[in-house]
Amino acid sequence: MLRLNRRMTLVLAVTALAPLASVAQAPAFPSKPITLVVPFPAGGPNDILARAIAERVGPALKQTIIVDNRAGATGNIGAQAVVRAPADGHTLLLTLDTAITANPELYGKRMGYDPDKDLKPVTTLGRFSQMLVVNPTSKIADYKQFVEAARKDLNYASAGNASPGHLTMESLQSLIGGRLNHIPYRGNAPAVTDLLGGQVPAGFVATPSVAQHLASGRLTALAVSGSKRSKLAPSVPTVTELGVPAATAEFGYVLMVPAATPEPVVQLLNAEFRKAIADPAVVTRLQAMDIEPIAGTSQQAAADLKAGRERWAKVIKERGIQPDQ
Repeated sequence: MLRLNRRMTLVLAVTALAPLASVAQAPAFPSKPITLVVPFPAGGPNDILARAIAERVGPALKQTIIVDNRAGATGNIGAQAVVRAPADGHTLLLTLDTAITANPELYGKRMGYDPDKDLKPVTTLGRFSQMLVVNPTSKIADYKQFVEAARKDLNYASAGNASPGHLTMESLQSLIGGRLNHIPYRGNAPAVTDLLGGQVPAGFVATPSVAQHLASGRLTALAVSGSKRSKLAPSVPTVTELGVPAATAEFGYVLMVPAATPEPVVQLLNAEFRKAIADPAVVTRLQAMDIEPIAGTSQQAAADLKAGRERWAKVIKERGIQPDQ
């Protein structure tokens, strides 16, 4: 009996210590520098946002955060790199949400991964809208005149196929019965250059790229696609104010990790990135780019991506939108 009691005591002791041993063996996070993949070129809003936040999250986590620009295929190349990385929280993706919401319909299996199965959202870090502008030589003075011209025949510019401006205008076109012809550019800058030159009369583009030209009168702003007026152009009405609330379109920058990343790591990243986005210096920097700093839960980000994917898949299919070749 004594021997049995000793044996049982030993078994109970080992059983009690097992969870502690498991915790002790669990690797600390982060244990090495973190790579933050941006799937778009350096110098753009996505890149600027990533670097501004990395400067604050790195010290908080006591690790260096390396911003790695991997542009190409409308965000697919960078996303693929993150999907293939170890799911330990040391490789992150900060991307324009259309890479997740629009690309599946655009590319199908050519994406090289399944965003629903291969990636997990951590949080959304910023939201922005688009601005409808015209060149004064178009003789379009307000939104009503734009609709009249759009129903006849009108060219418009955007930053590229399936860009936020393209998706927004095609969504609006379906609502107003327009006959608009899309002229895609490789980015906002060349699109605005041709808008200024009068080569194309209208465009839905990023507000920061045209804000300076509104005051000078070189371009006329007609509407903002977001639910709120832009702080860079507060006199410009929203599409809701103009009577087409269904045309409201907002886009975001979402932080994601490989799907198998442990939940405690996801929650730690969520907490630290949310703190960083609330930093006054970061807020000021983002507002200058017409980006509204936001930060919610992983679940909220997932719900937003799901809603965006349903909406843009429908627009892409109905309007026959194709990816850049």
